[in-house]
Amino acid sequence: MMTRWSRPLTLAGLAAVPLVVLGVFFVLPVLGMLSEGFWADGKLDPGAVAEVLARPRVHRVVWFTVWSALAGTAFSLLLGIPAAHLLHRRRFPGRRALRALLLVPFVLPTVVVGVAFRELIGEAGPLGFLGLDGSAGAIVAGLVFFNVAVVIRAVGAAWESIDPRPAEAAAALGASPAYVFRTVTLPMLRPAIVSAASVVFLFCATAFGVVLTLGGLRYSSVETEIYLLTTNLLDLQAAAALSIVQLLAITGLLFVTSRLRAVPDPTLARSTGRPPRVSRGDWPGVLSTLVVVVLVGLPIGALVVGSLQVGDGYGLANYRALTTEGSRNALLVPVTDALTTSLRTAVDATWMSLSLGLLVAVAVTRRSRTRAERRARGLLDGLFMLPLGVSAVTLGFGFLITLDRPPVDFRDSLLLVPVAQALVALPLVVRTLAPALGGVDDRQRQAAASLGAGPLRTFVTVDLPVMWKPLLAAAGFAFAVSLGEFGATSFLAREDHPTMPIVIFHLIGHPGAMNYGMALAASVVLAATTALVMLLVERLRVPSVGSF
Repeated sequence: MMTRWSRPLTLAGLAAVPLVVLGVFFVLPVLGMLSEGFWADGKLDPGAVAEVLARPRVHRVVWFTVWSALAGTAFSLLLGIPAAHLLHRRRFPGRRALRALLLVPFVLPTVVVGVAFRELIGEAGPLGFLGLDGSAGAIVAGLVFFNVAVVIRAVGAAWESIDPRPAEAAAALGASPAYVFRTVTLPMLRPAIVSAASVVFLFCATAFGVVLTLGGLRYSSVETEIYLLTTNLLDLQAAAALSIVQLLAITGLLFVTSRLRAVPDPTLARSTGRPPRVSRGDWPGVLSTLVVVVLVGLPIGALVVGSLQVGDGYGLANYRALTTEGSRNALLVPVTDALTTSLRTAVDATWMSLSLGLLVAVAVTRRSRTRAERRARGLLDGLFMLPLGVSAVTLGFGFLITLDRPPVDFRDSLLLVPVAQALVALPLVVRTLAPALGGVDDRQRQAAASLGAGPLRTFVTVDLPVMWKPLLAAAGFAFAVSLGEFGATSFLAREDHPTMPIVIFHLIGHPGAMNYGMALAASVVLAATTALVMLLVERLRVPSVGSF
């Protein structure tokens, strides 16, 4: 009897704690949003959602969200695919360092990127003469800044795995490089390209800090509209209605993406040959990579230079001012205190997401012996990807309206922000750990068990040696995501315990040269911290954004 039920009970035991956390901190807030949107004065009122969706401003917001996401996706693909070929299929000095540096923008805090672009294209910026400040073009450029790394990593990883012999055979028969790419290489890459495009569109559609800082009063996305409806207009029902629409749209996109990725590509086979050197025919990749480097380097360079500018000269006054509350008491606490809060919050969010993610990864990767067990593990895997279907802004809003009354009253808890950030990072942690655990031969675990090792000792001796690098990488990803998380934190952070992104946003919203200089300096500190973490992760050489 114990043998029959031991595996289901083990699966249930591994998933119990993550399921409880998911139920309280994800399902409950989502149900709260549904209630806020469809119930008015204690009565079911679906017409309220229809009324919100019929507003002309909502139409403009939804159209801009879709349009900007499509444009950001198209430009990310246009630049990312040729760059992926150069960085993953060609050999040149500094290739690994360049790939690592181009990954950094993906995890930079959105508010930092917004400030960097404003410093670059603002009236007093180096490119101010272009008149892009507050324009849709600036927002699209910010979206591409973030997401071109996703394309490079995802498509580049697939490109590395392509067997080069079919393309070489076509070229030997006289086919031109363009014809070989169109007829041989592109069909092999199509699943990876479609998958990357879906993920980039998702990230573009749920961008928050970029649109909030660069859109000004003229442009608003669904994300920023939810924020404004909640914090400025106090129209919670309208915000809930938009959150529901966003939830349904993103969940549908995730479902389509998962189906596309579920189709195996039999044409992929790991290539073990050394990649050739860059040649004259690689000019599209060289050009695209140069454009990406400029796109990434100019805003960051403008941010660093601006942070050092003091009056008509240069110095470290803006950095020294981080120990103050700014001019006219713009902040309640010094920026250094906010940095301490961010680091402490990131540590808490990291151990939370690692603990949950490790349990989930173990549960979903163990070998299934029956169809029912396989379906149960697949269902669990899908459940813990659900946070990807809800943006951080929507999640923070759900926390705000549901976790404020007994028995789940967490309004005064300092753990509320790290819990929200841990949920945001959880899918990334699972997708980093699961491939490593799934690659362990189950016969090794059986051999250890046959020698008398218990489940914990088997995990330590068989699984841990394989996954320590992915575990460290997952910790780095979670830490970096937490440092830069702005959407959910903007709803949940207490005024006396703000994080760095919140402080930066407050500083750019208060007039005064000192406050703006402090915002630039704080942005550099936060960006440097996040970049250092990601460069360390890159040295571990494990899959990252491309594995989604």
